[in-house]
Amino acid sequence: MSRLGLRARVTATVAIGALALSTAIAALSYQFIRGSLVAERERTATRTAFSDATWVRARLGQNTNTVDVLGGVDAGSSRRPLLHINGKWFSLSTDTVASADIPVALQQMVDGGQPARQRVRTSSGPAIVIGMPLSDGTQYYEIVSLAETQQTLDLIGLVLSLVAGGVTLAGGGLGWYTGRLALRPLVHMAEAARGIAAGDLGARLDPMSDPDLEPLSASFNDMVDQLEKRIERDRRFAADVSHELRSPLQTLAAAAAVLDRRRGQLDERTAAAAQLVVEETDRFQQLVTDLLEITRADSELDLSDVDVLAMARDLCRSRGIDPSMVVVGRGAESTWHADGRRVQQIVGNLLDNAQCHGGGVVSVRLRQRGARNVIEVDDAGPGVQPENRELIFRPFVRGAGAERRGDTVGAGLGLAIVARLADSLGGRASVLDRPGGGARFRVILARRPS
Repeated sequence: MSRLGLRARVTATVAIGALALSTAIAALSYQFIRGSLVAERERTATRTAFSDATWVRARLGQNTNTVDVLGGVDAGSSRRPLLHINGKWFSLSTDTVASADIPVALQQMVDGGQPARQRVRTSSGPAIVIGMPLSDGTQYYEIVSLAETQQTLDLIGLVLSLVAGGVTLAGGGLGWYTGRLALRPLVHMAEAARGIAAGDLGARLDPMSDPDLEPLSASFNDMVDQLEKRIERDRRFAADVSHELRSPLQTLAAAAAVLDRRRGQLDERTAAAAQLVVEETDRFQQLVTDLLEITRADSELDLSDVDVLAMARDLCRSRGIDPSMVVVGRGAESTWHADGRRVQQIVGNLLDNAQCHGGGVVSVRLRQRGARNVIEVDDAGPGVQPENRELIFRPFVRGAGAERRGDTVGAGLGLAIVARLADSLGGRASVLDRPGGGARFRVILARRPS
């Protein structure tokens, strides 16, 4: 089971707190209202029973029929009058069960000449039994129903329950809003972190947005400043090293060229060593050139109208690839407003990668997707495993296929340059499976207005 997020925990905590508080208030309110209603009902029933008992005593003194005496009591539907005379029960109906609702202890108190009352539960619901002694051997009882009072209490309980539920929902909503409001600075921080991870080193937090989080915002901004300075130092260092290496490399390349021209005059072993020096010097020069290209990826864009179709076909011809493999998607334009040098480098590196490590170029497509320009290069190689599709765009990472073939061409910078250049042009590079086998390298670039 996954852990709840901070917002969910805040929402649940406030909702549970609101539920506990509203339930406690509702329970106390219900008990208070119930006690007040029942006590008032008991007082009213006692006064009425006393008045009825006085009236019954007066009638019995006139030797009136017992049933007629009880019939003269205006009992209504909520009261049942009973007389207990010399051990016999008398009521207005044939209901002889009514006397069973009168507790024995209460009867004993009334028989002893003391008025009494008691709450009981009868077959028809809760009630109050009130007993009054009239004379020796005669007692008057009234069974007063509390059904209406209970209905009122049930309604009040329902209303209080609904109020408690509403307060709980309101508490949950308040907790959700409070959590969202409290987490907003963290959301902004996460967005800034994502921007920085995507290459936007200008992303910063506003320290004045929340005084309580000002130290955190200041620390975050200082961290980004230090990161930007560190990246800039590393970029300058790489650029300086690359520039410094070019001069001795040119001298070394010139010397290697002399050796290469005179290789026929050397013995077999020396000629092989000379060939190795020439090859490694060329490789070293390409590595330095690639490093310089990476350091220039963040420089200012040089935008112009570029015939990408003609550029891609020229690049194919220079590499011995059939230029007819380059096609423009339906409805797409062959002229883009872009940095021509960077687009040329992207296409060239993708072609080199397909030729050297992907079994050859199958097709090159130039198309548009909404507000994006898209470059796709398909190759005939074994494809790229899903777990390596992000890894191969990192510097100095070479595909597993090249390692299996023992291929030593390249230092693993070609696709890293593609990714950096794509990022500098507002896009990204990725690799997919090509239908039918092989890999499809896709570069999506932001389309810039001319």
